[in-house]
Amino acid sequence: MRKDADSGLIKEFLKEIPIFKSLSDRHLSRLSEDFIVCRINKGETIFHQSDDSTDLYIILDGAVRASLVNEDGEKLVLAAFNKGDFFGEMSLLDGKPRSATMTATEYATLGVLRRDTFLNAAKNDPAIAIDLLSALVQRMRMADGMIESLAFLDVSQRVIKILMQIARTEGIKDKDGFFRIKRLTHKELAARTGASREAVSKAMKVLSFRDGVKEEGDCFLVSPRAEELL
Repeated sequence: MRKDADSGLIKEFLKEIPIFKSLSDRHLSRLSEDFIVCRINKGETIFHQSDDSTDLYIILDGAVRASLVNEDGEKLVLAAFNKGDFFGEMSLLDGKPRSATMTATEYATLGVLRRDTFLNAAKNDPAIAIDLLSALVQRMRMADGMIESLAFLDVSQRVIKILMQIARTEGIKDKDGFFRIKRLTHKELAARTGASREAVSKAMKVLSFRDGVKEEGDCFLVSPRAEELL
């Protein structure tokens, strides 16, 4: 992990991040000077589940994923974060150990803000805390949706729900109306859905047979009607 200062880059990103939308230009400039820029190699762990760290992170470039790992080394991917997203807000707010492991899935550039600096900024402008709580509630609702999927949906339904979520947020529609997204391996889908790789492979065969998902090179083509095909 390499660190250096770049307040100008940070300030431009802060303007686009919802939790800092209430800050004046003067406050943005001041806060951006307190960030440190870290560059993380692909596959490098940013922090582990249960680590005693409380910094807030902003993704300036690259991609990161949050996951839980049990004693047997089995992994469940909770969420994926991309350029412009932030993470680490739970420990930032309550000062307690990390609830998940964060790993760079691509070479990533991160802006890092210490907890005490954030709390001081929130005291001067309480709107920051309100905006952060709003974002946190939104993520809790997404987590509820994931828990519901694990409890009530079969593997095929879980797989297509994850793929549709990615398609709607990151996908590009082609001329036939399919969403083109980056191809995930069956191992990655298994980690995202809490299923075995074998079960995911069977589910993908079903989805492919019903034209819900097509594999094309390093991409998936996801039908906008995929959820209706199950």
